[in-house]
Amino acid sequence: MQNNRTLHIALIIGTVLLTVPWLAVAFGTHPSAPVTVFLSGLAILGAAFLISWSAELAQFDVSRSLAMALLALIAVLPEYAVDIYLAWRAAHHPEYIPLVAANMTGANRLLVGVGWSAVVFLGWMALRKQGKIPAEGQIPIEPVLAIEVTTLTVATLYSLVLPLKGTITLWDAVVFVLMFAGYVWTAGRAPHIEPEPAGPVATLAALPRRWRRASYVLMFLYSGFIILIATEPFTEGLIHLGKSFGISEFILIQWIAPLASESPEMIILCYFALRGHVASAMSAIISSKINQWTLLIGSLPIIYSVSAGHFSFLPLEPRPREEVLLTAAQSLFACAVIANRFFSRLEALLLFVLFAVQLVIPSIAARYAFTVLYFVLALGWMFAYRREVAVNLTIFYRLLKRQPVDKEVT
Repeated sequence: MQNNRTLHIALIIGTVLLTVPWLAVAFGTHPSAPVTVFLSGLAILGAAFLISWSAELAQFDVSRSLAMALLALIAVLPEYAVDIYLAWRAAHHPEYIPLVAANMTGANRLLVGVGWSAVVFLGWMALRKQGKIPAEGQIPIEPVLAIEVTTLTVATLYSLVLPLKGTITLWDAVVFVLMFAGYVWTAGRAPHIEPEPAGPVATLAALPRRWRRASYVLMFLYSGFIILIATEPFTEGLIHLGKSFGISEFILIQWIAPLASESPEMIILCYFALRGHVASAMSAIISSKINQWTLLIGSLPIIYSVSAGHFSFLPLEPRPREEVLLTAAQSLFACAVIANRFFSRLEALLLFVLFAVQLVIPSIAARYAFTVLYFVLALGWMFAYRREVAVNLTIFYRLLKRQPVDKEVT
């Protein structure tokens, strides 16, 4: 036991040390692009593990849904930083306007197409080793996740309005921010589920309550700070390296920048899934999608207006409108997949394949074709699992009212 405790402390210290080299150069020297990418990427890696441990610790004091919502909020701070920077610049430099939607849509499609699929496959492998996987090979979506599923579905349906009218207005910002606030409030009312700690979390969980709370608050704040100061240089370094290969600016912002800013989230998801905590991993990744598809979108016209110095709206040019519509269609299909309260490997593979194929066929016709395909699949899934969708809504209502979820309902 003492040996394990020593090992866990060493892991925590080692993880913190991963962030130190970047701190040493972030406020002083200006290293070359390769060095910047390496050191800032190492710092993000360390911060991601600190976030995952702090989120697990937070589950001892709040509901898992609320802990995962906070986790996802901090984990997507890099994405917020990139998009807010682009929105601020767009108010004075019109050429930045399409890049705002490029970064936002790329990050969301990457999260669903790669992230969701990775969680399912890694979680399935972990549960199979533990002998907990159902015979049919499907991963169950726990009833408490009805909060996330319902919220994301509502946000997705509203987002379909954006490409139709071609703008993201301050009114849209109010709606999206209220959706996020409602989600956090609802998540806080979810039943408390006592976690089973392991690894460094087990050592920290054994601390007195005051010190345990102080440890996860400190890790949340420190890791969030590291992500904020490391992600922009990491992203700019990748862009600088990518430009040497002649890649267009739109493609770089849409895919390379989100890949950098989403890396902490991907590490967290792999960590939770490989531990066999599939419910926590699913909660975290759906929360991240909710954050990006509500609070992030809502912040863009606000930042744009503040930078412009007057009330304004963020225009969506033809290419961004197509990208937003395609992303909303993918999101709707993803909602339909998890609304049946099970996530199979086949569904995960389908999400990944559709994402990958669309990625390598970036034509206008392909974007509209995949948009239609996603809508057709979403409607087909919802019709095929209409009973499960209705049950999911019932569970959400009962959780909202803090009523017990009977086995007969699920």
